[in-house]
Amino acid sequence: MLLGLSIKNLAIIDALDLEFGPGFTVLTGETGAGKSILIDAIGLAIGTRAEASLVRSGQERAEISAEFSLRDAPTARDWLQAQELLDTDSPDACVLRRVVYAEGRTRAFVNNAPVSAAALRDIGETLIEVFGQNQSQTLVRADTQRSLLDGYGDYAGDLGKVAELARQWQQLAAQIDKLGRAATRDPAQLDYLRHQIRELDALGLQPGELEQLDADHRRLANAGRLLEDGGRALELLYGGEASAYDQLSSASQLLGALSSVDAGFGDIEGSVGNAQNQLRESAQALQRLLDRLELDPDQLRQVEQRLSDIHDLARKHRLRADELPERAATLRTELEEAELAAGGADRLLAQQRDVEAQWRAAALKLSKQRHKAAAKLAENVTRGVRGLGMANAEFVIAVEHDAQCAPRVHGADEVRFDFSANPGQPPRPIAKVASGGELSRLSLAIQVAGRHAAGAATMIFDEVDAGIGGGVAEIVGQQLRALGADRQVLCVTHLAQVAAQGVAHHGIAKEVKAGKTFTRVRPLDDGDRVQELARMMGGVEITAQTQATARELLQRAAKP
Repeated sequence: MLLGLSIKNLAIIDALDLEFGPGFTVLTGETGAGKSILIDAIGLAIGTRAEASLVRSGQERAEISAEFSLRDAPTARDWLQAQELLDTDSPDACVLRRVVYAEGRTRAFVNNAPVSAAALRDIGETLIEVFGQNQSQTLVRADTQRSLLDGYGDYAGDLGKVAELARQWQQLAAQIDKLGRAATRDPAQLDYLRHQIRELDALGLQPGELEQLDADHRRLANAGRLLEDGGRALELLYGGEASAYDQLSSASQLLGALSSVDAGFGDIEGSVGNAQNQLRESAQALQRLLDRLELDPDQLRQVEQRLSDIHDLARKHRLRADELPERAATLRTELEEAELAAGGADRLLAQQRDVEAQWRAAALKLSKQRHKAAAKLAENVTRGVRGLGMANAEFVIAVEHDAQCAPRVHGADEVRFDFSANPGQPPRPIAKVASGGELSRLSLAIQVAGRHAAGAATMIFDEVDAGIGGGVAEIVGQQLRALGADRQVLCVTHLAQVAAQGVAHHGIAKEVKAGKTFTRVRPLDDGDRVQELARMMGGVEITAQTQATARELLQRAAKP
């Protein structure tokens, strides 16, 4: 659900912050006050095409930010999770932001993370559906039409089975393709592959061996220095003339003699004794280490040769030396796949044929379910759209089954919405024949007919009442209000009969200050609504009778 909308420097809007609640909200105002700009702003926030001309004159950029609750938008939450864009601190909230610069470039953000305009559009379409005088944002798309039908029909289990079998078939196809490529490899390539594996096996590099060889090489290559300098250090510490141990012994004797005069010297004598003990232990450890060291040119040559063999083979394979064991495993797997490819492909092909047969049976069952749901939904939509001022309208849902198509997750059907507004004219695809107003009302009828089905939590209708009036307008308002029981519905309208049905009402007005035009929007209370409805119905002068009619509309709309 759309919670808030913030707009800065867009067309005649300098700064605007709006809050929205659930149910049916109407937006009204004089022509040119900025109602369509609000719809444009929401469109920009959800990824529609941006134009630099929308930036307010004299400003560097326009900025639109829309805040949504995800409590009623599981599809949007899943998308954000998959894209790692979900706000972990506020997982039930999502903020879409769009910046349009006067020089033409734009930037898009989801939860303050920069994204492409296409990504913004992807998440936007899961949050809001816009139906306006221009072509519907999503209704004319084949996948949307199929989703609307499937959301209306009661066959989720069949849909899931078809999708799962299609995924299995596609996975098998990928494996077969991989084995097919392996089976066609040149025999000379396989011989070379075997040769590489034999080389790596002969080398037999063990885990951790390279690190141990490097340590052994450092020790053996520096054995002379270790013995010489280590011996000198031992003499300085313990065994030589004037060694540190002897110096500490002399100091300890002196301190011991002084401790009889001043007890403080005795404490220091103890510390010196501890130092002697530590020095003796260090000298003993150094002696043991030197006893193990020896000059061994043969072992050094062996270690150097082993390292040379390892690094030569690593250079041949263009790898680091420590990657050779992994390379051997990869080549062995590649050889096994190539040698088993022919038999493996035959086995997988048989499995794929079995899965495909199951998929076609499941897809045919799904198609029959779709035909039943299509007939029922088309009947309900036709009845609904005829009640919206198009008495001769006919709505048909064509479900065309392709028995030869490759398995697809949505089945073997192509779903198409056809429509005719005039008698004698056969229904044709809605994208080709429905005008903006017809498309808006058709969208409303479809959503009302399947209002408990899945779909975007927020729906926006821009002048859905174009070309109607009187009792039909009141019916349009009633249907929008009914739709608002399950969705958040926003509607721009010029008709008082529609506006009276709103559970919330925002008035849009234009004002001029210092030669500049500004759009202002404010929520209307009951008294303000009476005046606004009277303005919408009346002429130049708003009479008491017009105000009374406005009150009657509001009272009638409030009745259950």
